[in-house]
Amino acid sequence: MGQDLRITEIFYSLQGETRSMGLPTVFVRLTGCPLRCRYCDTAYAFSGGTRWSEEAILQEVGAYSASYVTVTGGEPLAQPAVLSLMYALCEQGYTVSVETSGALSIAGIDSRVSVILDIKTPGSGEEARNDYANLTRLKPIDQVKFVLTDRKDYEWSRTFIADHGLHERCEVLLSAVAGVLPPADLADWILADRLPVRFQLQLHKVLWGDVRGR
Repeated sequence: MGQDLRITEIFYSLQGETRSMGLPTVFVRLTGCPLRCRYCDTAYAFSGGTRWSEEAILQEVGAYSASYVTVTGGEPLAQPAVLSLMYALCEQGYTVSVETSGALSIAGIDSRVSVILDIKTPGSGEEARNDYANLTRLKPIDQVKFVLTDRKDYEWSRTFIADHGLHERCEVLLSAVAGVLPPADLADWILADRLPVRFQLQLHKVLWGDVRGR
């Protein structure tokens, strides 16, 4: 078993984003993040948390009898022991994804894990933290996500996607910051440009109006 991890919460809800949207999922939210995005909706995970053993985490996840597990944060990769946890989850037969800011290397993640790699746009205030070497580590089962604050972010992302051929590497997701960029505007831009991406809303906010489901 791996080392202890600092955990903010473990909960069961519908997946609100990515290609697994709508599927019942257990979320393991790790504590801590080295970034401070302007629109962050999980600032409560920056500090605090409780230390859990890997064995205890696996037992808690198993109690929900779900097939899907998402490891998130904060920034889960800031705790190196998360690599062991994800391996153990895969070994137990779960379909596992990890949501990461893109500022830390995704090397070392079990190849069975779907990486949701967030590319930070200028509007996030953390564009300089992007680890572009991660683009060479993407697998076909991975997904790249852009969270947009305005038209400038959209134009930046459109150019980035084309320059790096992202849609040829894996699925690309675009979403609008809730309450900042009207999602219909983003949908119209994608359609007008025939952009090869998936538009997404945060389903949990549509359903429950909060940041994680219920």
